[in-house]
Order: sequence, then C-alpha cells, then structure tokens
Amino acid sequence: MDFNFYLYVSMYICFNCFVKTKHQIQKEVCITIYERILKEHKQLQEQIKDLEAKIATLPKGKLICCHNKKYYKWFSSNGHEKTYIPKANRALAEQLATKKYLTLTLEDLKNEVRALDFYLKHHNKDAGQAEKLLTEESGFSELLSSHFTPLSQELSSWKESPYEQNPYYTDQLIHRTAAGIHVRSKSEAMIALLLHKNKIPFRYECVLRRNETTVYPDFTIRHPRTGEYYYWEHFGLMDDPAYSKNAYSKLQFYTSCNIIPSIQLITTFETKDIPLSSEMIENLIEYYFL
Repeated sequence: MDFNFYLYVSMYICFNCFVKTKHQIQKEVCITIYERILKEHKQLQEQIKDLEAKIATLPKGKLICCHNKKYYKWFSSNGHEKTYIPKANRALAEQLATKKYLTLTLEDLKNEVRALDFYLKHHNKDAGQAEKLLTEESGFSELLSSHFTPLSQELSSWKESPYEQNPYYTDQLIHRTAAGIHVRSKSEAMIALLLHKNKIPFRYECVLRRNETTVYPDFTIRHPRTGEYYYWEHFGLMDDPAYSKNAYSKLQFYTSCNIIPSIQLITTFETKDIPLSSEMIENLIEYYFL
C-alpha cells in the first residue's frame, strides 16, 4: 500500500478549538465539556433547520396505515377525515411515511436541544477551579504531584528516573507544565497536562535509537496498566512544506522500526488555521490508555 495513503489514514486532524493566548491552555482544558455542549447545541440547531426545510417540501396530511389481517391499506388524513391512497399512488404514501419519520426525528432533536438549553442555563462559568490549581502560578502544582503519581511503583520509578533527553535547542523549552517539565509548544503543554492529570507515565523528548538512527519522540509513554511503550509525536507546523516533508520522513522511520502510526505511535497534527484541541487530546488518551 502507498505510504502516503497509509499516512493520511493514520492522521488525526483537529477541529473546533479556540485561538490560544498565553494563559488559555488551562482554561481550554477546564471548559472542554462546556464547549462540547455548545458544539452539540449548534449542530442540533442546524439539523433541526435542515429537517424543517425538508418537511416543508413534503405533501400535506398524515399517513395512516390500517391492517385488515391480509395487507396494509394507506390513508391520508387532514385531521378531520381520511382519504384512501390506492396502490397506484404508492409515491404519495412513501412521501407521507418519510414525513412521519422526519417529524418524529425533529421532535427528538428538539427534546435534546431543550435538555442542552437547561445545562447551558445552569452552567457555572466559574467551573474548573480544581484545574486551576495545576497552573504554575498557583503554587499548588508541586504539592499535588504525588496525587498524580502512576499507580504502579515500577512505572512511577521509570517516570522519575533520569534519562537521556534531547540536547538540541533547549532554549526553546519555554512552556512550563503541571508535570514540572518545560516543553516547546502550547499544544505539547496540553498533552503533558492531560497525561499527567490521568496518571499516565511519560518522558518528554527521551532518546530513541533504532537502525543506527537517533530520534527524540515528543512523548515516550508507558501504558498505565500493561506497561507497554507508546510514542506520541505532535506535528505543529503542517502548513510549512519543509516541516511537513520532515514529518513524513519521521513517520517513515517509525514505520521502518515497526512502530506503526495509530498502533504504537500516536500522532496529532495542526496548522496555523486548525490548531490542536484539548478535546482531541482527551479522546486519544481515553482510546489508548483509559
């Protein structure tokens, strides 16, 4: 199979997230549920509008199906009287049946919107206070580190043990995380935060030597239950041709080492216009580790 096709199948492209300012990473994590509800609310409203438009194009009347122990007879009702629909006019019966189905679907969607409206009305905009304790400004992060220690003693020791780290461009490690390490980007800071929060042991830019080649995966991760190794590469400049070419080469290297994207290798991608969202990160963590 063509490698590029395989690569594109394995990519996770991220949508529906905010533009991030310096102090918004923690905020985004805190209000993910709220943002999901807003997104769902908007999608339901669009579906309702679409259904209403489709229903408006269908014939007036309501379909009634009567069974006479041998077969069904169709009738069209206007609320006061019913008119027999002959088999020759099956198209009308089909349209009225479609109208019934879409009308019930519309009712279900409106009920969902009412439920979401209730949530949005009573949502506490100050929710997420616990998450704020994990920010570097709070002073609580270091004191809470033991709470987020992996349950396995062996994995906890692995996480805390010294390791050979990427020695290049250390001046770019400007984003401090709740895990007590510095990373190169805000997106990596979100990944580190959510791994830390879920007690998933990891190392940042730990050396990996395979086939006489040395690389430094963004995150080397141990599964919290099985201890199996996973790697997470975040490619943050995919709209840059030179960067994307290097990303493809890196993925080819992993594949040659039998570290397969979407199996042992987790990949996330973003561009200037489509940044990485915390929702995407949480979904991946849940799928692979929880």
